[in-house]
Amino acid sequence: MSNEFNAGDTVYVIYRNPHAANVAHIKEAEVVHHPYHEGELSLFLYETYHPLAEDDAVFASYEEAEHLYNQLFDIDQYR
Repeated sequence: MSNEFNAGDTVYVIYRNPHAANVAHIKEAEVVHHPYHEGELSLFLYETYHPLAEDDAVFASYEEAEHLYNQLFDIDQYR
């Protein structure tokens, strides 16, 4: 997954609130070179560097992220 993105790319992530496990949002982030780990990419989100991991929910477009978000949280059942 991480080889699909390059430094400077704007991406969208499904981000779970670490203080409330049942709360998640789609957030815009930037792919950047990790400032402390040479050669690694990270997500810059909420003014923090997050190492890119294979299991991160990272998408090239908001629409892609929204589609999975709606599936994961079964949004259509409430419409």
